[in-house]
Amino acid sequence: MSTTSILDRDRVRELFDLRGSYGAAHGGGYEGDPYPVWHRLREQGPVHAGVVHELTGYEGPALFQGLPHPDRPHFSAFSYAACDTAYRNGEVFASSIEPVDPNNGELSVSNSLLTMGGLQHRRSRALVQPSFIPGKAQWWIRNWIEETVDQLIDGFADAGRAELNVDFCAAIPVLTITGSFGVSVEQALEIRAALSRPDDIVEILRPIVAARREKPEDDLISVLAQAELKGEDGKTTRLTDAEIYSFSVLLLTAGSGTTWKQMGIVLTALLQRPEVLDAVREDRELLRPAIEEALRWMPTDPMFSRYVTQDVDFHGVHMPAGSVLHLCVAAANRDPDRWRDPDEFDITRPLTPTFAFGGGVHVCLGMHVARAEMRVGINRLLDRLPNLRLDPEGETPRFIGMYERGATEIPVLFG
Repeated sequence: MSTTSILDRDRVRELFDLRGSYGAAHGGGYEGDPYPVWHRLREQGPVHAGVVHELTGYEGPALFQGLPHPDRPHFSAFSYAACDTAYRNGEVFASSIEPVDPNNGELSVSNSLLTMGGLQHRRSRALVQPSFIPGKAQWWIRNWIEETVDQLIDGFADAGRAELNVDFCAAIPVLTITGSFGVSVEQALEIRAALSRPDDIVEILRPIVAARREKPEDDLISVLAQAELKGEDGKTTRLTDAEIYSFSVLLLTAGSGTTWKQMGIVLTALLQRPEVLDAVREDRELLRPAIEEALRWMPTDPMFSRYVTQDVDFHGVHMPAGSVLHLCVAAANRDPDRWRDPDEFDITRPLTPTFAFGGGVHVCLGMHVARAEMRVGINRLLDRLPNLRLDPEGETPRFIGMYERGATEIPVLFG
């Protein structure tokens, strides 16, 4: 049975709309352009007291990592240099305020690899890192990405039109990551809907974990089920079920919740610049710099947070221990001290490292998989949909969202 015959399009739209109930909590109601404000703030100083959305002037709900913590002082960094300093010093700018132990406490992203530090983080990340290195990209492409992309395009290739955010971008990452966990297509949207209810995800994964412990397959859940963690005493032990579920919730949340937005940003940027899209269509080597430029120009996650572990003077601002520092990486990615004409979407600019996937030891584990999904997906669209262009009768795509940014509907014509 094909992917497109199983996915409920209305359900996909509900789960992957930044203006819906899930996205609204993270500032999905913000529809302005934050960059002029962020430029002004950075010109006034690299670091400011306050949180990013309030400093931007957005008064709606905007929860994210490091928020709300009303009892702690909050600061926000807007320059590349300030964000770089914080990412390089994980002892002073920690990813968690409390010890992390997936075997104790609630099952959540905040009690997982994402917030571990020091030796615990290095040991745990080393278990799954080999599955996410650039050399493993073909494993992901061959096993899950190509088939998903082709089946999705099959669903609208004969129609002459499509809405790419729902019909295409939204489904690729969620089907890729759930496929790597041995989850059926029928259950993929159940996983997405249950991200705020981790116990429900466990019920889906429990029989799969048990089966992979007995008989490993060529998938990511088998890597976790067979992995061995070396303790401080030098002895190795298998991951507990709780540790596997902790990894799983993190990877499923990150894998299904970010790349679809970033792919929509790349496609919108190209479709709104037909001459650039034509150049990429003619020379596919330009797709890589186009993706990297979109990652710099508009990362889908514009902010990450760190907890200040000791009193520190930081880029001209004193921050007491216990403060929260919000790193506005989207503003840092348009710092004119690092990029010429930073507001311009220019795929010819020299490739320079950005903070699109964060930085430091917690740089995004799945960034190479995300790049592979975008590269394969956009290449296939250009291969199979001649004269791909925005639908002039459809609503022009807009970029919305505060702490999760992405495009609205992307209506296209082709043929």
